[in-house]
Amino acid sequence: MWQVWRGAWRDPSFRKAVLALVLVAIPVAFVQPVFFGHIGARPGLFPPDPVIAHLGPMDLSPAIFLVIYGSIVLTVARVLAFPYLILRGLHAYIILLLLRMLAMWLVVLEAPVDAIPLADPVTVFFYPGGVPFLKDLFFSGHTATIALLVPLSRGPAARYAMAAATAIVAVLVVAQHVHWTVDVLAAPFFAWLAWRAGGLSLRLCGVEGG
Repeated sequence: MWQVWRGAWRDPSFRKAVLALVLVAIPVAFVQPVFFGHIGARPGLFPPDPVIAHLGPMDLSPAIFLVIYGSIVLTVARVLAFPYLILRGLHAYIILLLLRMLAMWLVVLEAPVDAIPLADPVTVFFYPGGVPFLKDLFFSGHTATIALLVPLSRGPAARYAMAAATAIVAVLVVAQHVHWTVDVLAAPFFAWLAWRAGGLSLRLCGVEGG
């Protein structure tokens, strides 16, 4: 496997794509706490949601994190021998973050009044004050991240499993009232858009078949 990665690193276009990834990812990571602080200060809307009205709230945080991070670990482990595929996934993920920031800027929603905070052990560091942030709503980042694993997975069985994981996470975050139904319904579309844009991003860096 390491020979495959060494071979990829010898490709100038691969190194260019890695550099482009780093140059975008670092500013995005630094600007997110400021961005979330700004979103938190803006008034938002309460969309009508009959599902929320009849489901939950329930604290399902352990199950949500088990599905999310278990799915990520399993998917990455299965594609470690495909450096170009992983690079496309990383490009797509950064694009997904940018799309989410744009969507939150355009569509500011308030959290359901009885939302149970979801303290993600990873993303909490990007929120203002390092505490759970309830207004990062449209669209659901957790649902979109799992949806992004579907095209990243190799083989029909793995893709069906990630599609099922996406549906499970979508239901769980709605049941915990940390997202509206519209947030999770929109997430797979944005994940698909980010995946397609990730391929374009690699091609712009000169990677063939990106």
